[in-house]
Amino acid sequence: MLYSTTPPSAKRAALRRRLASGELLRFPGAFNPLSARLVQEKGFEGVYVSGAVLAADLGLPDIGLTTATEVAGRSQQIARVTDLPALVDADTGFGEPMNVARTVQALEDAGAAGLHVEDQVNPKRCGHLDGKAVVDTATAVKRIRAAVDARRDPDLLLMARTDVRGVEGLDAALDRMRALVDAGADAIFAEAMADLREFEAVRAAVDVPVLANMTEFGRSALFTTAQLADVGVNIVIFPVSLLRIAMGAAERALDVLAAEGTLEPVVPAMQTRARLYELVDYGGYERFDSSVFDFPVPGAS
Repeated sequence: MLYSTTPPSAKRAALRRRLASGELLRFPGAFNPLSARLVQEKGFEGVYVSGAVLAADLGLPDIGLTTATEVAGRSQQIARVTDLPALVDADTGFGEPMNVARTVQALEDAGAAGLHVEDQVNPKRCGHLDGKAVVDTATAVKRIRAAVDARRDPDLLLMARTDVRGVEGLDAALDRMRALVDAGADAIFAEAMADLREFEAVRAAVDVPVLANMTEFGRSALFTTAQLADVGVNIVIFPVSLLRIAMGAAERALDVLAAEGTLEPVVPAMQTRARLYELVDYGGYERFDSSVFDFPVPGAS
């Protein structure tokens, strides 16, 4: 009932332990707190908070229009309803190194188990679109060093994302990754790798956990979790998948409603009232309410 009873520090420590085991951790993207509950119930290892999803949820394109406050607020909403570790997309850190430092502390306060900061020019754009621009290595390193210096809980996972592959090629990306790890990054987000051989090259280049982004309609093929595990990937995210699925279903249902004047044909595809109540633990709230208000109210009929 209500929120997770697992404190953020315990989630962070658990994430560190699981990463040290070498297993592949799956982090579907949650588009709201309720979907985060579903991710946990289905047995996944973590939940991802995507900047692209937050932007879309606000009716905005993913071009750096959201704010650090909005990201921290949504991250808190999601992190507090699940026992899973939440990994948060912190974009470019929302400014210069001092802004990065403040962003790290805001997301730490929000209950994030980890976050990633990228090396795109601020404001950024979607990592799988053309026209990206990246900062120089010195600036990228300053962002990561600022994040490391700002961290208060040593178990907070600070990940560096690099978009250099899509701008300057694989060799330049590998050099950038090594520099980011030297700056203190706990893990590497290798964005827009072309194939499994490139993930293998990343694995050989750095000795920290590696993340793969399996976003639909992007530059990377949708490799299976088994394929990614075989080449040494440690975390895989599915950032926008649940939002795309939900919005696709919503659009199809609205088409039916517009054409037929009723949603009866799509009711079998809907989540039932009973299932929704189960997911939000309606029964737990009722039991709590009855245990608190267990006295007669004067004048009540």
